[in-house]
Amino acid sequence: QVQLVESGGGLVQAGGSLRLSCAASGRISSINAMGWYRQAPGKQRDLVAGISLSGHTNYADSVKGRFTISRDNAKNTVDLQMSSLKPEDTAVYYCKMIVTSSGLEVWGQGTLVTVSS
Repeated sequence: QVQLVESGGGLVQAGGSLRLSCAASGRISSINAMGWYRQAPGKQRDLVAGISLSGHTNYADSVKGRFTISRDNAKNTVDLQMSSLKPEDTAVYYCKMIVTSSGLEVWGQGTLVTVSS
């Protein structure tokens, strides 16, 4: 069974930075795509950033130039470096991984990011 554990959320002032980390544990051969999503109160969960096994990245337009996603394939981790944070970035952030062998999608429990104005 694969489990994801996120860390790094918290309260930050507008213009500040935070780094989120997500680590996978369990019986894992390799992880295909990894990504970060967020869900603000009353809104749907949306993709923030994704990264493929080869390292190709994609970002939501709202975070381009401010957020950077990275992964460590040896450690099965994915990070999200967030800079120039805005109040509208406030949300619960979730990481998601797709296990290569099974195609199983695994979600983390979520970590709250609050940006004060």
